[in-house]
Amino acid sequence: MKTAELKEAILKAKEETGTLVLAHTYQAPDIIDIADITGDSFALAKAATNIPDKKRVLLCGVRFMADTVKILSPEKEVVLSHKSATCPMAEQIAPERVRAFREENPDVCVCAYINTSTELKAECDVCVTSSTAVKIVSALPSEKVLFIPDQNLGGYVSRFVPEKEIILWDGCCPTHHSVSVKDVLEAKAKHPGAKIAVHPECRKEVVALCDFIGSTSEIINYCKSVEDDVIIATERGVCDKLSRDYPERGFYQLAPNKLTCPNMKMTTLQNVYDALLGNFGDVIEIDEELRLKAKRSIDNMLKYGG
Repeated sequence: MKTAELKEAILKAKEETGTLVLAHTYQAPDIIDIADITGDSFALAKAATNIPDKKRVLLCGVRFMADTVKILSPEKEVVLSHKSATCPMAEQIAPERVRAFREENPDVCVCAYINTSTELKAECDVCVTSSTAVKIVSALPSEKVLFIPDQNLGGYVSRFVPEKEIILWDGCCPTHHSVSVKDVLEAKAKHPGAKIAVHPECRKEVVALCDFIGSTSEIINYCKSVEDDVIIATERGVCDKLSRDYPERGFYQLAPNKLTCPNMKMTTLQNVYDALLGNFGDVIEIDEELRLKAKRSIDNMLKYGG
C-alpha cells in the first residue's frame, strides 16, 4: 500500500481493534501522524492510565517504554511495535551489580533514570525523568545517591545539588554521548546567531557550549518561547516535529548522522499496521512480583517529583 492508504488502514484498524497508539517524540514523522498521543516516555505511560475505555495499547518506541506502560497499567494488553526496538542504555547496568552495591552501601539511595529495564527499576529506590531529576534528587532524604545509568545526566544533576554526594557509573546514551565539541562549533559556524538547545544526556563539555539545557518536552517549549533560530542538540525527532509545526521558523538539527537513534527509527507504518492486526510486535508480559517491585520506584518518583 502507498503511505496515504496505509495510514488510512491504520486508522481503521485502530478503531476496529480498540487500540490506543502511543508514539514517542523520537519516532519518524509518519508514525507521529497516526498516533493518538505523543510525548516523552513517562508522559506516554501516564497517558495510558487515563484512558480507561482502551484495554489495548500499542507503544511505538523502545522496550523500556512499553514496559513502563505495563507496570502502570497491568490490566491492559500492551504491545511493543517492534520486538527488536530496545534502548542500549536501559541494559547497560546489571541488576546484580546494583544488588551487590546496596548490600555494601545500605545508606546510599539508588536513583534510576526511567530509561532502564524493569529488572533494574526493581532494584532501585526511585526513578527520575530528565525534567524531574534535579527536583527529585534534591528531595531525597539520603545524603548519598547512586545515579544510574546515565553518567551525563547524573553529572548535570550534581551541579544543582552540591550538598549531596552523587555516585556515577559508566552508563550513557550512545546517541547523545556521541556528540562532540567539534559538532557544536561547526553548527555554530554554519548557523551564526542561532541558539542551541541541548539534552543533558550529552557530554558536559557539549552542554557547556549551549544556550538551553532541558528534556525533550522542555526543549520543545523553549523553542516555542523564543523567536531566534535554534540548533537542536537532541534526537532528530524533536527537530522534525518543530520543523513541521513551525515551517516558517529556522530549526537546525545538530549532527544529524549522530543524533538519529536507530532503535527509535525501527518502527515503520507497515509494522504498526501488522501489530494492530496481531501479526507483528511483542506483547509485554511482566511477572507480578517484579512489576510491583519496579512500580515502587515509579511511585516514589511521583512522591518526590510532585
